[in-house]
Amino acid sequence: MPTLMLSGSRMKLLSLVVTLILSIAQASAADWPQWRGPNRDGHSADKGLLKSWPAEGPKLLWTYKTAGAGYGSPAVVGDKAYILGAEDPEKGDREFLVCINANDGSEVWRQKLDNGAGNYSTNWGGGPRATPTVDGDNVYVLGPHGDLQCRKTKDGSKVWAINLVKDLGGKIPNWGYCESPLIDGDKLICMPGGNKGTFACLNKTNGEVVWRSTDLTEGASYSSILINNFGVKHYVTIAPSGLVGVRASDGKLLWKSPAGKNGTAVCPSPIINDKFVFGTSGYQSGCGLVELTADGADNVKAKDVYLSKTMQNHHGGVVRVGEHLYGYSDKGGWMCLDYTKMEQDKDDPVWKSSKLDKGSLTYADGLLYCYGSKAGTMVLVEANPKEWKELGRFEIPAKSQFPRRSGAIWTHPVVANGKLFLRDHELLFCYDVKGLE
Repeated sequence: MPTLMLSGSRMKLLSLVVTLILSIAQASAADWPQWRGPNRDGHSADKGLLKSWPAEGPKLLWTYKTAGAGYGSPAVVGDKAYILGAEDPEKGDREFLVCINANDGSEVWRQKLDNGAGNYSTNWGGGPRATPTVDGDNVYVLGPHGDLQCRKTKDGSKVWAINLVKDLGGKIPNWGYCESPLIDGDKLICMPGGNKGTFACLNKTNGEVVWRSTDLTEGASYSSILINNFGVKHYVTIAPSGLVGVRASDGKLLWKSPAGKNGTAVCPSPIINDKFVFGTSGYQSGCGLVELTADGADNVKAKDVYLSKTMQNHHGGVVRVGEHLYGYSDKGGWMCLDYTKMEQDKDDPVWKSSKLDKGSLTYADGLLYCYGSKAGTMVLVEANPKEWKELGRFEIPAKSQFPRRSGAIWTHPVVANGKLFLRDHELLFCYDVKGLE
């Protein structure tokens, strides 16, 4: 076999190409393409992050000041960040989708969205509530009035658009549609709610209906849908009645549980760990754990392991790290739960902490990024099942100028490609949490 001989210059060129390919692969692995990250579990794939911060916090790379009113987090893919907003909720201005250069904060493009009902505004704040979902060359967005749209990532141009109320017979929840669309292969899964079916499966290329969950017809909640492959592939969320699972192939209701049920607003996404599904919500609801068992080739059964009042998570979410869950409870503050060993009706967190006000969190590289909703305080905490071990904190340098009314800083933090993204309505801050600069 002949030996391939390369000159020194060609060897250098080959080495450069390999380095570039590896760096691109590494960057894409740490993207944040949708709600709560690559797997919708609040986990970032980032590694090598700073294990502590100086007193002033990590370096602020840039501030983008025209993200508009809204509570949705950015979706970050490569060097682009996509975020929904509304220019002025008090004036009823229409919503928009904006693409931002994630390296320097410059605006790449901005597109007004089709929302014939105008901007959405309540006493808890105006603007869109959802995070965009990026899938290949397309980005999918859902507005609070139910305007579901597919847009091109290159320029924001429209591919297709439907309305969950007018076209799918849904009903707008009290505080607007909040879920972020789920893309699963060639399908888009969403929750219009209503008599035609709580869930809807659409063709992601044109928005046409594939199936509806006709044996589950309650209203839409504010929770976003997850995929569970245990037993048979199915979609899981927390509906107003509690945890539910519907079969991916046809929308058939497979199982239900009262875990996470409340009569006001169900917001957090569930936590899935193989055969275990954990659900929680606020308004004195509490939490619960469901254990699944396979029932033949195309069915799954569920039994309640426990129901508890310990974790009452309003909308900041919880994350699972190993056998423990972390998050904020309206009863008890920040806490850690050994969630598979809890017992029915027992208040038994591993630890509690009151060192930060109510907020949301994200997990990355052994660390919890906890974002307080009152002053915009970001705290870095070790994901430690023994104690709240703080590794740094800072406060965002400016606050939104939009009327806050009864609202607060409710956008979840995002960690992607060595950067931390924090939002307060029109203000989007980007920090270096990897020592990039």
